[in-house]
Amino acid sequence: MQHTRRSSSIHRMIAMALVPIVCLTLCTCAQNPERNGPTANGSPVEDFVASIFYYDYDDVYISSVRNALTADLASKQITYQEYDADHDQITQNSQIDKAIAEDASILIVNIVNSGSAERTDVICQKASSANIPLIFFNRPIEEDGYEGVILNYYDNVAFVGTDSAEAGHLQGEMIGEYLTQHYDEVDLNGDGRISYAMFKGEAANAEAIYRTIYSVEDANAILKSAGYPDLVYFDPASVDKFQLDLTGSWTKESVVSYMTTNLVHYNEEKDNMIELVIANSDAMAEGAIEALQTFGYNLGTPGSTTIPVFGVDASAAGRELIAKGIMTGTIAQDAQAMADCIAQMVENAKNGKDLLDGMDSYPRDTEFGRDRMIILPYSIYSPQEGSIPDNSTNK
Repeated sequence: MQHTRRSSSIHRMIAMALVPIVCLTLCTCAQNPERNGPTANGSPVEDFVASIFYYDYDDVYISSVRNALTADLASKQITYQEYDADHDQITQNSQIDKAIAEDASILIVNIVNSGSAERTDVICQKASSANIPLIFFNRPIEEDGYEGVILNYYDNVAFVGTDSAEAGHLQGEMIGEYLTQHYDEVDLNGDGRISYAMFKGEAANAEAIYRTIYSVEDANAILKSAGYPDLVYFDPASVDKFQLDLTGSWTKESVVSYMTTNLVHYNEEKDNMIELVIANSDAMAEGAIEALQTFGYNLGTPGSTTIPVFGVDASAAGRELIAKGIMTGTIAQDAQAMADCIAQMVENAKNGKDLLDGMDSYPRDTEFGRDRMIILPYSIYSPQEGSIPDNSTNK
């Protein structure tokens, strides 16, 4: 059921009015809310502790952000506490309640259920009632049609992330340009069409949705302009035209399983070989490559056939595979830049300033007027233009 922004805001205003009652009942409000927020005269906050909530420590990109952010906070002598939701929103909400009760000074949230203003609103209410600054990062906090419902409604809340659709557009551009230059060698069976497999991360995640859509749409647009037909999904019986990680994540293991099964039924001997792999993340691309190597492809050796595999994240593993000629391309998402931006906001909060003080150089979401949403750009990874900081080692 669709709601207008006005009705959504009214609903949230009613919900805000009920929060103090709920908090008294559940005893989850901060014990001393005044201590957590910026002081009235803008002076530094005493006994400052930053509480950081990750949706999943095992996510490759999030692991990179985590390592970069903890290093940044340590360098600024900011005390922090980390929490792993292990991909469970109920767990994360409980962790946030615990942090507030223990007098957290700022909440830094990588939300589990991304792209849901309703789920985001619950966390905002907790922070607002306790007078604690709140930073969301990486995972979208509002779905299409609700842009600004959160970030234009609450005070002392900010978001650091990306344009959810940009990675998909760039991936489509990268794939289209590659295929127009290598079409005949990619078309293994010579039927004049390229057969592809698509691996999607989370079902409802905005970034996964857009990467799945635009990587194919934009590649097709480039192919069409060059006189080539659209890409063809390898399984003609598929309605979705993607294979979803049923763990609700972006795992390498899920794709190893899918791709191994695919290659048993779709191969050169049967003249229906998968000729292109598109993955929503580098971890998923790694899974496809592992399966391909089991069948003798993408070995990086002279004379071996390489099926083009494209990912997103420019992870350390992905960059290494590209350097070896085993993986074809990826889209860079700069974990260090995200960590630096968050750390600067945290330092502002510690010094009693607005979260976005002195951050005018960062790009904002001008399309929807979300001044408190910082958008960090993606880019097509180019090995020739230098590497991205490697912060992917798990702690």
